[in-house]
Amino acid sequence: MSRRPPGRSARGSGYFWWWICLAGGVLQAASVAWPFSDWSLPGMSAGQPSGFWQIVSLSMLVLALQYATRVGQAAWRGWVFSTAWLSGTFWWLFISLHTYGGLPAWLAVLAVVTLAGLLSVYYAVAVGLLCSWAPVSRTAQALLFASLWTLAELARGHWFTGFPWGAGGYAQVDLMAPWAPLVGVYGMGFLAAVLAYALASLISGLWRRLSTWMVSPVSLPVARPATGARSGAPGTRVQARVVPGLRDGWWGLVRTGLLLLAVGGLLLSMVGGGQAWRNLGQRGTASAGELRVWLLQGNIPQDQKFEPGTGIAQALSWYPQQIGLAVEAARTNPTTGPQLVVAPETAIPLLPSQLGAEFWKPLLGGLAGQAAGGTSALIGLPLGSMEQGYTNSVWGLSPGAAARARDRLELPGALGAGIYRYDKNHLVPFGEFIPPLFRWFTDLMNIPLGDFNRGGLAQPSWAVAGQRIAPNICFEDLFGEELAASFGSDVTAPTVLINLSNIAWFGNSVAIDQHLQISRLRAMELGRPMLRATNTGATAVIDHTGVVTHLLERLTRGRLEATVQGRSGITPYAQWTARWGLMPLWIGCLMLVLVIASLRSLGRRGGRTRRR
Repeated sequence: MSRRPPGRSARGSGYFWWWICLAGGVLQAASVAWPFSDWSLPGMSAGQPSGFWQIVSLSMLVLALQYATRVGQAAWRGWVFSTAWLSGTFWWLFISLHTYGGLPAWLAVLAVVTLAGLLSVYYAVAVGLLCSWAPVSRTAQALLFASLWTLAELARGHWFTGFPWGAGGYAQVDLMAPWAPLVGVYGMGFLAAVLAYALASLISGLWRRLSTWMVSPVSLPVARPATGARSGAPGTRVQARVVPGLRDGWWGLVRTGLLLLAVGGLLLSMVGGGQAWRNLGQRGTASAGELRVWLLQGNIPQDQKFEPGTGIAQALSWYPQQIGLAVEAARTNPTTGPQLVVAPETAIPLLPSQLGAEFWKPLLGGLAGQAAGGTSALIGLPLGSMEQGYTNSVWGLSPGAAARARDRLELPGALGAGIYRYDKNHLVPFGEFIPPLFRWFTDLMNIPLGDFNRGGLAQPSWAVAGQRIAPNICFEDLFGEELAASFGSDVTAPTVLINLSNIAWFGNSVAIDQHLQISRLRAMELGRPMLRATNTGATAVIDHTGVVTHLLERLTRGRLEATVQGRSGITPYAQWTARWGLMPLWIGCLMLVLVIASLRSLGRRGGRTRRR
């Protein structure tokens, strides 16, 4: 035990825990996709997630909270952790703001840190409430922490249009894979938070017990509550309740260890156990046949993409050429040629009306000159007009639709009639729409087409070669509950998901790897293959279990040829989110918080409140 007089704080203890929170936040960011290729922690490699280190990083925050003595201090530590975590997760926004948007470097850095700091308020409030309402029972503390933390994640992901990039559950895409089709990314984050709290409680409890037996006065730096503080004061409550007293400390440690073993054992048994465990959430799905695809990656630099002499010329030449080659391959080998070729987001960087018949006639003519079962093309492009507004969209061109469009080519405004169309629903703030009061900010950036209209939710799928294709654009695949809105019925639910993206805005950064992990989790949640066609990477094929089966090297120009298996049936996650969205998670976490907060004496002997 420390020999310092009561009421004196350990010198430097605040800085110690500040650094712990900072390091934990950085580790939390790195656990989603390890950003370094030259060195790594055990079990981590470049671009890969680590559920283990995500739990460790979150337990570092919990330790800092357990040694807090005031609610405000705990909230501050939660804010520091979250700001470091979120800044380290989406730091690459700096590239789009500065390199391509033209903002001064200092202003771009300030914008990223400010965004992270504002989003971190959710987590600061969550840990503040935890330390205000923490019961004596360690199990109840873990559940309270996990519930409040999940509510903060939900709020960040949905309030004010939502920006859930880097949510802790994405780091669990491998460790907790069997849970994805059952509870989704936020449910996986809840389980990770329970484990993190149990791990931190076990460490702090053991340290407290061992430190009482040491001859020398060695202990973790801890700010002690002021002399005369009431036993019910927030700081005292946190320190007394989270770290068990000497009388019943061993029993508390045993219960915490059992909780850690029980939850951890369940996770490991599902990952490493029998096939029945691993496929529990996928047992309601089945094969819906095969689809042969080409996924195109143009690798057009972002600073050239909208330049007439460079990027636009490359796009208008290379993508139609590849579509023509796909048509020829299918004509030459009908049983092995591609049935679908996919070009990424804004692969055609101009409006259809800006291109004219000289561009469309050869492209549509090639597609139209096939039999009904020939090659179809899915192409990202902007649509609209100055009067009607613009959309970030996808056109689906089947042989029949291409023939009809070719015949109407000379009719003004009739080109798009009868063509399958998907319009992006969930837009990127500042990049695709301008939030209220922020027009001045976007005026500082040089980003073309920065204010789009929204498409509808749960837009119809596109029928291709016996499959129902559901496209989504860019970061729309972060919102699993919105993709699940199309899964209300197995008869109309998509059998294949396709993400069309342009991550060139963020350079050769970890954003590419992070987005790949996000797509993997969507595939697992919904029990569908996810095909990714991107400008610079990661162009990939992901099967319905989240396994990357085909991957094209990033920052190269080429095509990815693959045969994928469509899936029918509905996973539990898709079923309940299609009906209720994420409301069950909101309600479940809120109910846990209310029950635990109203029963603060949970775990006390005889139900009586101890007073110090």
